[in-house]
Amino acid sequence: MVKFVLASAVLCCALSYAIASSCSNPEVKSNFYSTSDATIVSQIGFVTEFTLKCSNAGAEKLPLFAEVLGKLAPVVRIGDNKYQVSWNEEIKKASSGSYAVRLFDEESYAAVRKAQRAGEDIQSVKPLTTVTVNFSGAYKGPWVNSEILATVMVLFVAYVAFTTRSKLMA
Repeated sequence: MVKFVLASAVLCCALSYAIASSCSNPEVKSNFYSTSDATIVSQIGFVTEFTLKCSNAGAEKLPLFAEVLGKLAPVVRIGDNKYQVSWNEEIKKASSGSYAVRLFDEESYAAVRKAQRAGEDIQSVKPLTTVTVNFSGAYKGPWVNSEILATVMVLFVAYVAFTTRSKLMA
């Protein structure tokens, strides 16, 4: 009888963990931040904060993983149902537009890692949910640097001055 009760308790614990180990019907609300001035930096930083609500209780506390542009990034829990993902991109590669942040739970993350080891496309693995963020671009400076513009202006003024002086002397 004791073995039966013990086995039932273990089975119930395992079943409740399995039910709570994946988020069903995820609802995501996100905020996005990025570097807006790229004149003095070598990489643009992207930060996405989001809240995750699941229909099954307790599933929000599970570890999450993210994939952005084919690279895996950690997801950090910053509060109750609040998470954050950040990544960097070189200025030349960071283009304005939409970025898809695919979120994975432990099970789907294991499938992503398995696909990577096998050399398969990780896009075939279904994510828990996807957060889409819009990047408007970063200011990369004026088209003409002020030093070059000042040099051209000095050369132009010197040319006008010398040509006017030579006309007056003649």
